[in-house]
Amino acid sequence: MKFKGGYNVLLKGRPETTVKVLPEPDVLYLPLKSKRFEFTQLRVKEGEQVNPGDLLAEDPDNYGVPLLAPRAGKVRLEQAEGHIVIEDVAKQEEQADLEDDQVQHIERKLGIGGTQRYKLLRLGAWEFLYDAHTGALPDPMGTPQAVIVSTVSLEPFVARGDAQLRTHLLHFSRGLQHLQTLLEYQPIYVVVPDIKSEFANLLRDHIRGGAAINIIEVPLAYPHDHFAILARKLNLPRDNGPVWALRTEGVLAVDRALTLTKPCLVRILSVGGIGVMSPTHVSAMTGYPLRSITEQYIFEPGARIIDGGILTGEPFGSETLGVSTECRGITALPELKDREMFGFMRPGFDRSSYSACFLSSLMKRFSERFTTAMRGELRPCVSCNFCEEVCVAGISPHLIHKYLYRDLTEEAAIAGIDLCIECGLCSYVCPSKIDLRAQFTEAKKVIEQERVELAKSKPENEAVEETGA
Repeated sequence: MKFKGGYNVLLKGRPETTVKVLPEPDVLYLPLKSKRFEFTQLRVKEGEQVNPGDLLAEDPDNYGVPLLAPRAGKVRLEQAEGHIVIEDVAKQEEQADLEDDQVQHIERKLGIGGTQRYKLLRLGAWEFLYDAHTGALPDPMGTPQAVIVSTVSLEPFVARGDAQLRTHLLHFSRGLQHLQTLLEYQPIYVVVPDIKSEFANLLRDHIRGGAAINIIEVPLAYPHDHFAILARKLNLPRDNGPVWALRTEGVLAVDRALTLTKPCLVRILSVGGIGVMSPTHVSAMTGYPLRSITEQYIFEPGARIIDGGILTGEPFGSETLGVSTECRGITALPELKDREMFGFMRPGFDRSSYSACFLSSLMKRFSERFTTAMRGELRPCVSCNFCEEVCVAGISPHLIHKYLYRDLTEEAAIAGIDLCIECGLCSYVCPSKIDLRAQFTEAKKVIEQERVELAKSKPENEAVEETGA
């Protein structure tokens, strides 16, 4: 399989592969909203006592995905806006909040496969799945044309697959077997890095053996692990149906739900970036207080705290108090507000650039100290073509940018803006510091809205024409 574009983004602050267990909290703040989910249907009352695994709320627009209680405690609904707060937290044995009558009904109607899918949904494992093309949550009862499993995380800094696999290879293999039982003849593609190491070879050996499992090796260049790009490379077009996609943590969640029939309450998060004293991975339950994590690991005063990776993550809002159901990483970047003394005279031995405009281009590649500084003012596009060189989607970002700058949205659509996967790599390498990712994301929303409005107006126009006739 040939790969186009991409870039190995080397930055200081990369988390180690060790996973540390955080101390038990006294209180949990479970956000009712994340990137994909909004838990608007509450299933608990103020002051109610809950146990680990109990249903707290559901997302009615996403097949009733549940928000589960990670620990025992007392529910508070009005203490923090946008959160379910659990006080007097206590660690107890986790229980599966499944209704026997419902399980039996589904088994009679849909068989063992339907029961397994129901368990994945109700035990919190299904939220780890994505539609590879759209990023949305796939239908738990739907049929995919294929499944993509990625063990690679190439964006700085999100939870690394190897950190989760080193002590859970058996669980990972078992999770893959469970996925196979949900399918008929559809293949499973497992994405691994194209490197040779003792652990990489061990991983390949564990994966091999499944009749429908195919190993796909990708270069360590971001964003070749992106689900949409992988689906295109594997010739799995969107028109042929959904492509299920999940990462390492998703396979481990599948194993936990179907092997142990236990709820998936814990996430592995990366804590990385220049503002972190000892970048690492932590095992944290949903709702774990963000402040407790930042006070323990982040030493940089006034650092910008980002939910996710540097290229696609968003700063945590001041209203967010706990770890959400979709958080994969906490990144700390120092805020640089002062001008650098004699910065224009520095040759740049400590700076890297895709355009090789610093003296560091004479050295071997190194991990750079990355901050929020932009290194200069925004400038017009200089048509350097760097964005097109690194683009894995095969489009010309600089051309689309010029169309959008002139409000030529139709031309931008023809140029393939819908193929953009919003990885942010074009923005990263742009010497003019143009935020192409933000521009394209907003333009895609506008274009989609125009298409929806056009589709709505067509029946009205046709009716008018028929009446006139």
